[in-house]
Amino acid sequence: MTLSIKAGSTVLFIGDSITEWGRDDATGSLGHGYVRKAADLWAAAHPDHPVTVVNRGISGNRVADLRDRWTRDAIDVQPDVVTVMIGINDTWRAMDSGEVTTAEAYEVDYRHSLDRLVSGTSAQLMLVEPFLLPVTPEQWDWRPDLDPRIAVVRRLAAEYDATLLAADGMLNQLAVNTGGGAVVSGFARYADDGVHLTDEGADVLAAAWIAGTEAV
Repeated sequence: MTLSIKAGSTVLFIGDSITEWGRDDATGSLGHGYVRKAADLWAAAHPDHPVTVVNRGISGNRVADLRDRWTRDAIDVQPDVVTVMIGINDTWRAMDSGEVTTAEAYEVDYRHSLDRLVSGTSAQLMLVEPFLLPVTPEQWDWRPDLDPRIAVVRRLAAEYDATLLAADGMLNQLAVNTGGGAVVSGFARYADDGVHLTDEGADVLAAAWIAGTEAV
């Protein structure tokens, strides 16, 4: 499915630090991550279809945090298009602090937010998989916690008639295939700590977002 975006639409990106990445509400800055790059790509590709891009990423957020601020940062924005990426911090905190969010609890909170969006707006949806590019041996141990969350996102995208951006599979495939035999260096090329995108990684994600949209 492709997001069909009209001129004048409000396009909301919401999630954690990967979305936030330097945004500054005081200055109106979208930051310098994939959201900024996606906005720039849209403007370049569709100069006759201007849109208002809103960044509501907050560093460290887990799915429960997103649920708690959903009214203020999603519903009240009255967006026409919403892109959601959340989940890597649910895994990260389980791994480094023992603060476990089960896949079942993750789905409950994610579903609650989507239900409220559907009932409170007419927004189109894109769901982005949380992703991990393991740059240390220990990060491979994160996969059993993260992979069920990715499955949840895929299931919700199908159920809510959303566009799916399969970021985990896409970025891992690209990293392995361009690693030149050094898998870790291939992963670090796109996310130097395994989670936060490099400029090149942000370019890839922004381009994938644009590929899932059209101007109407």
